[in-house]
This record gives sequence, C-alpha cells and structure tokens, in this order.
Amino acid sequence: MKIGFVVFNGLTFLDFIGFYDVIYRLNMFEETKGTTWDICGLSEEISDELGLTIKVDKIKPDLSEYDLVFVPGGMGTRKLRFDEEFIGWLRQAANVEHLVSVCTGSLLLGAAGFLENKSATTHPNAYELLEPYCKEVIKARIVKDGNLITAGGVSTSIDLALYIVERFVNKEAVDVVKKQIDYPYEVQGIIVIK
Repeated sequence: MKIGFVVFNGLTFLDFIGFYDVIYRLNMFEETKGTTWDICGLSEEISDELGLTIKVDKIKPDLSEYDLVFVPGGMGTRKLRFDEEFIGWLRQAANVEHLVSVCTGSLLLGAAGFLENKSATTHPNAYELLEPYCKEVIKARIVKDGNLITAGGVSTSIDLALYIVERFVNKEAVDVVKKQIDYPYEVQGIIVIK
C-alpha cells in the first residue's frame, strides 16, 4: 500500500503526527508489510499554525498514484478550501481507494467534491462549515461512508489510525500498537454507513 500524507501551511501538527505515528507501524505486520508513504505538499516545506516547520518529500505529486490519501486539518483549511491550485491538486485523488481526513481536513475533501452525497464528520466546532459539502454531518468521532473515512477533532487522529490498522490488519495488531504507544483508550463513536 502506498500512502500520501497531504500537508499544507496552517495545519495542526497533532492531526498529522497522531495519525502518522500509528500508521507507519503497519510495516510491522505481515498483512501490510511494504507499506510506503510520502509527505506531499505544494512547497518544499510547510509550517503549522504555530510556526513549526517540516520538509515535504514530494512537491505536488500525482495523488491518483496512492492507495490512501490522508488530509489533516487546522486553521489553514478555512482559506485553503478556496485555493484553486490546492483544491485542483487534491482532486487528483478522486479515484483513490481510501480517502481519509481528520478534523477540518474534511472541509478540503468537501471543497474537492469528494463528500457529495456522503455522510462525514469534522471537528465539533466546524460542523456548520462542513454542512454545505456533504449529504449529512454526523456528530461522531469516526464516520466511514464507502471509501471515505472522516474523523473528528485533533486527538481523534490516533483513534482514526488505530481504526485503519484494525481494518487493514486486525484487532490484535491494534492491541500491539496501543501497547507500544501506551494508549489505554478504546475507540468510541464509529459510524459505518456502507
């Protein structure tokens, strides 16, 4: 499996890192050995809302070449959803097998047209912003509707990644990862539409 992590200026790093820290562990399991990923963006480096900067692996790669595209959230999404260059690039992921977002990353998926006739979620403070983009906003931690998986606010990024580990591997793998990261919580509020 090939994963594209989409990053941008003004993201919330915990959205990204919470997911990344769990997902990179897919390579520990036989079922998902050989998983690769790229940190993808429109420039060589990006900064979060607080000014922390990271380097980007691939600048504007063809997102259709990935099996899973992950979009984090952050205050930067409010403006970015109207950025034609970014949204045009994101639209390349239209036929990707798994579209995944956490927090207000769903606003970007919505702006790209991926939430049309779908149910989705986002950070509780952004439910109203999400409404125009989807069929229904569901007030839950994780919502899966077909190939689309959206998740709630910031800390949900860890729960979301554990949910994906369970889908791609199994529950025992989730227990292994939770022990490694000393994560004693059970994922709650998962809604599966189809």
